[in-house]
Amino acid sequence: MRRRELISLFGGTAIGWPLAARAQQKAMRLIGSLCGVSSETYAPFFAAFRSGLSDTGYTEGSNLAIEYRWAQDRPDRLPTLADDLVRRNVEVIFASGGSPLVAKAATATIPVVFVTAGDPVAMGLVASFSRPGGNVTGVNIFTAELVPKRLQILHELVPASRPSPCLPGVGRNILFQR
Repeated sequence: MRRRELISLFGGTAIGWPLAARAQQKAMRLIGSLCGVSSETYAPFFAAFRSGLSDTGYTEGSNLAIEYRWAQDRPDRLPTLADDLVRRNVEVIFASGGSPLVAKAATATIPVVFVTAGDPVAMGLVASFSRPGGNVTGVNIFTAELVPKRLQILHELVPASRPSPCLPGVGRNILFQR
């Protein structure tokens, strides 16, 4: 190898290395979190939330920033907190603890992801389950509403089963015996 080729090789590498290093850095993503309660109330849920994000390659402080807004059980503070997240131009708003409707009212462009135990259609969060429409989507925790359906499926799987008398006084027994 000649001297000029060697200098070109190392010189090109020295010039290109900072550009390659810069190209490999991931952009910092910005998530907004809006919650109607205190941080202590939701601490275990947010630990799981961050763990799930980490499983997908996003680590808070590394390639992800989360702007937390807590209303501290004061719903009157939620609109101001939601407006602040919109002004900060977060990429998505995670709304929980009584805040999904407020987040929806604050923006029509930033995606809003909610967690609620209520019916999102009846609450006015989404148009329907199959086609939520708009910028709002989320998770609904149907528990009581699904019990009859679960019992129906269980009875179809085990047709000879009948309700167990071990839970007297309960509207619909959930234990079956053969």
